[in-house]
Amino acid sequence: MNSIRFVGLDVHRESIRACIRDGNDDILSEHSLGCTRDEIESFARSRLARRDVVALEATFHSWAIVDLLAPHVGRVVVSNPLATKAIADAKIKTDKIDARVLSELLRLDYLPEVWTPDAATRERRATCARRAGLVSDVVRIKNRIHGVLAKTLVPKRKGDLFDRKGRLWLESLDLPEHARRQLESDLRLLGLAERELGIHEAELVRGAWDDPRVKLLVTMPGVDVTVALAILAAIGDVDRFRDGDRLAAYLGLVPSTYQSGERCYHGHITKRGNCKARWLLIQAAQHLAGHPGPLGVFFRRIEKHKNRNVAVVATARKLAVIAWRMLTTGEPYRYALPKPTSGKLARFRTRATGARRKGGNPKGAPRHPNYGTGVQTRTIPALPTVYAGEGVPLARPPDRLAPGERRMLEQNGAWPFVQSIQSPEVRPRKLPKNSGVQCAGAVHDATST
Repeated sequence: MNSIRFVGLDVHRESIRACIRDGNDDILSEHSLGCTRDEIESFARSRLARRDVVALEATFHSWAIVDLLAPHVGRVVVSNPLATKAIADAKIKTDKIDARVLSELLRLDYLPEVWTPDAATRERRATCARRAGLVSDVVRIKNRIHGVLAKTLVPKRKGDLFDRKGRLWLESLDLPEHARRQLESDLRLLGLAERELGIHEAELVRGAWDDPRVKLLVTMPGVDVTVALAILAAIGDVDRFRDGDRLAAYLGLVPSTYQSGERCYHGHITKRGNCKARWLLIQAAQHLAGHPGPLGVFFRRIEKHKNRNVAVVATARKLAVIAWRMLTTGEPYRYALPKPTSGKLARFRTRATGARRKGGNPKGAPRHPNYGTGVQTRTIPALPTVYAGEGVPLARPPDRLAPGERRMLEQNGAWPFVQSIQSPEVRPRKLPKNSGVQCAGAVHDATST
């Protein structure tokens, strides 16, 4: 018999329940097997055929099962468990019933399917999750050390507790024996976790250097290489989103809606999708309160009428929409601050390749006009110069903006800022106190009095 069969798998950590159904809605067989590589491959070879279609719900190890089943069947469908529960909710729930429901929904073509990431996206997601776990380990150990100091009534130290001076201070503390053992143990664990985190981040950065999309996302304010990688890992193929609003909804950054009749209530954000990417975008938005560009204007306007938390989440959603636009068009952020953007791109280049740019004037160039005057200045390059020097595609210049976008910039007062970042800026260099160097104006005032 060559008709298509529909197989539902209810997957757990240690076991799998399978239900095989034909196109006439008749259950052909049901099976129980262990959730191991050998048992899954044995089940696929003995019970499944190339014409079969298999369905299972998305879970932490669902893609490993998909890889084992794919060579033996026609198609493997991974469903959204939340949407499946909403469609097929029941008072009685068992593994046997769940497997039957999955096969039935698959037969009716009513199963809410999730996007299947490719191997590169899965690897990137795994590496980003690994980094997040290492960061959590470092934070957890540091919190334990703070707890030891608090329990032994040690006053808080000014400055960083975990830099070189801070660690020397920790080692010199006079603590009870039990507290000293805990502190030394946590310091050893902290050193190991930080070394592992450094090795892992170095591998991430080197692997990200060849992806031009990472450079594009790094140009956004508040986004560095690790945030850009997490966003790309969550998005995968950006072409599967029709617009930026779909991406924001995928990341759970849109308000929930409850509508019935003439009543419509918008509540908190849905918090669906990748929680790490959503959290990183929210952390990036935290730094935009003082940004002079359009994002900062948007942040302050929302904060004035609502509150800071609402402004942060709304700005994070706007960052997601901007990220979709940048990845779709291949254009960097148009309103980035040149100096911090140059620093982020330079650090990315240095960490990935080890190449540093030589500073100073080229050989044979004339002396600076301020030479010998005591006046020290710093030139901040224009944003197009920063992008060209780091191999980033140029953004659209202000004279080529759409009329609606230019009108928006003029109305919110950001147009002068947009024009200013298109040309270099010369700033006076701040000198350390008691350096013995005065600017020319200061010397002139002293002699005149």
